[in-house]
Amino acid sequence: MITSNKDRNILRELGSQVAEIAALPVQQKTISLWKALNELKPGRAMVMIDQIPWHEMDVNGELTLQSEDGFCRSIENQLRQTLYRWKHMRADMVVEPFVTISKAVRGTGFGVQVIEETAVTDPHNGIVGHRYIDQMKTEEDLLRIQTPTVFSDEEATEQTESRAREIFDGILDVRVQGSLPGFAPWDQIVQWRGTDAMLFDLVDRPDFMHKIIARLTDAHLSLLDQLEEQGLLGSKQDRIHCTGAFTDELPASEPDPQKPRARDLWTSGMAQIFSAVSPAMHDEFEIDYAARWYARFGLGYYGCCEPLDEKIGVIRKLERVRKISMSPWVDIERGAEQIGPDFVFSRKPSPAFLAWDKWQPEAVFQDLSDTLLCCARHRCPVEFILKDISTVRYQPQRLWEWVDTAMKVVNG
Repeated sequence: MITSNKDRNILRELGSQVAEIAALPVQQKTISLWKALNELKPGRAMVMIDQIPWHEMDVNGELTLQSEDGFCRSIENQLRQTLYRWKHMRADMVVEPFVTISKAVRGTGFGVQVIEETAVTDPHNGIVGHRYIDQMKTEEDLLRIQTPTVFSDEEATEQTESRAREIFDGILDVRVQGSLPGFAPWDQIVQWRGTDAMLFDLVDRPDFMHKIIARLTDAHLSLLDQLEEQGLLGSKQDRIHCTGAFTDELPASEPDPQKPRARDLWTSGMAQIFSAVSPAMHDEFEIDYAARWYARFGLGYYGCCEPLDEKIGVIRKLERVRKISMSPWVDIERGAEQIGPDFVFSRKPSPAFLAWDKWQPEAVFQDLSDTLLCCARHRCPVEFILKDISTVRYQPQRLWEWVDTAMKVVNG
């Protein structure tokens, strides 16, 4: 497809701005700081922001798209958000001199579609409430879970790459990224069953639940085999679960660029619905299965919103985990004591600070400072990852000031 001169000029101008930022010496300095943290020898705590309510963030048209073609608009959105972050809420982001294009990977899926009812409070916000309908009530229902088959649509990938390279020729490189899979089967299961049915059956029908997770784990591992065998995995990760992934530890050995391997990658996993279960049940129904997945990868991140401060002992069974999520609902002292210097204490500060009726940056400063002091007592490498930001009450300056506050804390 031919790109219009208007769209091409818009993208090249934005690309030029990104390239100029990417060439700054601070990018390599920040990469070095991420590497030190990820090797458990931190220079200081790191700060990252993700999952932003972009519909509330536009200021003076900075995020308003001007191109017309759908392909161009998707790249324009990527570039504008990068420039916006750099200008207003930089934290420890790294800007690199390329545009990322995803490989066109097609597949059949797991055979089960989500059936749900949703509740919407803000029609401009993609975050909604969910009530899932139980589709896994009998042994026969389990047969609906299928092993996906995947394949590369090489023609589509080549067309997309070629078009991007023509647009950004002489300004930015184009990186074609493959699949970077994670392991969160319980997030799938809860969407197929609903919370109540799933949690009750962990107690009332444990054998039934073991059959579900075993079948789905096998399906995920088969999918990973296919991605690896067909050369469809990604490489050169800059992020893992919303945090910096820069490290000199990967790839594990000299890689074949045509066939990336899982052992050369980070992976991530979680079982967020297991917030409601004991460490023993978490171990039995999640860790025993996740262990098969993590054993395939070079490094790992574990957890998301579930409180894990009482479960570090069972997480230690997972090979090569380097970072553990410490959500807003953990006991910070207990989590830091259990993690110690062995993992990165990946703190998820509460995004609720940004949604209060009155913005109180002093409360943010105290919250982050308390965490940093606690981690220092227990020699924990620490990062602050602000995510799941549903709203800033249409006051984007709150998020900008959150970043300024966080950087003051970590820089002393």
